Amino acid sequence: MTNAPHDHRLPLLLAAWAVGLVISGWHPFDRATWLMEVAPVMIAAPVLWMTRHRLPLTPIALSPMAVHGIVLMVGGAYSYARVPIGFDVQHWLGRARNPYDRFGHFTQGFVPFVVLRELLIRADRLGRGRLTPFLTLACCLAISAGYEVIESGAAMALGQGADEFLGTQGDP
Repeated sequence: MTNAPHDHRLPLLLAAWAVGLVISGWHPFDRATWLMEVAPVMIAAPVLWMTRHRLPLTPIALSPMAVHGIVLMVGGAYSYARVPIGFDVQHWLGRARNPYDRFGHFTQGFVPFVVLRELLIRADRLGRGRLTPFLTLACCLAISAGYEVIESGAAMALGQGADEFLGTQGDP
């Protein structure tokens, strides 16, 4: 089932993201960090809206995308190293650091995989053969590598101030 014009899933996702952006941006730990962390949501939201008729996404793609947006907003509001649920998980697992940033990295890889796979299959140029998973994985790796380059640039531009954006927790 695709996101047909009468389907309310995308408007609900975008409304949830709008509320999340307001709440997370109300008093974030660091405004510049918040802006850098939520930038993907602010880019994706208008793209999703503009392509909703031409490239409607299924609930299989929209659901993890909604979660990923929330993960980014929560990480932006607190900075990944200070997310409260991360401290609980850190305590439960007996870890030395807050693992919320690792969860963020997982969603950064998983969600684009789901969305890109759906788009490649729907493009119907490749079918469901062996090339689709390979190209999907290659695109996800490229996206993640691009994000790492952005993080590296931020680290060089911001110096010590990049610790909040990168959530290094003493682990550069």
